[in-house]
This record gives sequence, C-alpha cells and structure tokens, in this order.
Amino acid sequence: MKQVIGITGGVGAGKSRVLQILKEDFGARVILTDQVAHDLMEKGEQGWQKIRDALGDSILKEDGSIDRNRLAGRIFSDDRTRETVNSIIHPMVWEAAFREACDAPEELVAVESALMEKEQRDNFSEMWYVYTSVEERVARLMRDRGYTREKSLNIIKSQASEAEFRELCSQVIDNNGSLEDTREQIRRLLKRDK
Repeated sequence: MKQVIGITGGVGAGKSRVLQILKEDFGARVILTDQVAHDLMEKGEQGWQKIRDALGDSILKEDGSIDRNRLAGRIFSDDRTRETVNSIIHPMVWEAAFREACDAPEELVAVESALMEKEQRDNFSEMWYVYTSVEERVARLMRDRGYTREKSLNIIKSQASEAEFRELCSQVIDNNGSLEDTREQIRRLLKRDK
C-alpha cells in the first residue's frame, strides 16, 4: 500500500537530509513543492499564464519568461500581489504534487514543503516535522548559506512556530544529532529494518 508522507520544518532544519535518507535508503520518490511551483511558472505553463493574466506583462522578461526577481520584489512589497500569486499558485502546486504522488510507481513518496497547512494533511498518510533547535538552524544557515545571524533569525521568526509545526504533524524527527541518529528515527517511523 502506497505511503505518502508530508515533510515539513523551518529553514535550516535539515529537511534535505531527511529526504536524502528516504530516497537513498528506502527508495522513496521525493517531490519538492518549490520545484513544482517553479515548473508551473515556466513560460507557457498554466501557472505562467494565470500569473501573467493577473499581473500583466510588467513581470515578464524580454523573452516572455517570468522575471522572478521582479515578481519577488512585488510579492514582498505588496500584500495584495502576494495574496493573488499565492491564491493562484498554491492550489495548482498541491494538485500537481498529489497527482505526481498518486501516479508514482514507488510505494513510498515524500512531499516536502516549508508551507504546509491543515487542508493538505488529509492527503498524506502522515506528516513529519523535522525539528532542529533554533541555535543549530542559525549555525547551519550562517555556515551553509552565508547568512548573518540577524538575517537567519528574521527568516526563522517569519515562519511557522515550533508549536504550529508540532500541532500540524503526527510525527517529529529530531534532526539535531548525527546522520545515523536521523536515519534510525526514520527507520523506526517507517517500521522497517534496513
């Protein structure tokens, strides 16, 4: 029986590590909602057309593709634009992600998103929260992405709180430890020996 797991957590929590283990050790199909959104907004795709219809040609480059920097500038400076884009793209992303999950030949599918909501929960076998302490997340963001401590903390504060993630999810993976520790937690959650 197919198992579709939602994977969520804040920036720097190590969702990629969990996804890598699921893919490499357990043969999971991995679906990244950010990539699904990116694909939907490619020139000529459904998301591209709807965003263009809503915001006009001012967000397009000369070649007709969406200027992602210009779009991001509008999204982050104008709440109405952000709401418009989210109302167009989010439902399309989830529909495409769940369609891919259902069509995948793999028995185990992991769908990753930093922005999970209760509406999606019913489409998953279960949802896992990748937990990592704020200090560890800040250290990772500073080391791996070159962010300042202040920028790291501001991004973390702008996302869902630990309590919100825990309320949404049925399982928690503590990703503060070693790779093997994380792998063992995943093994237990999947109830598999490998």
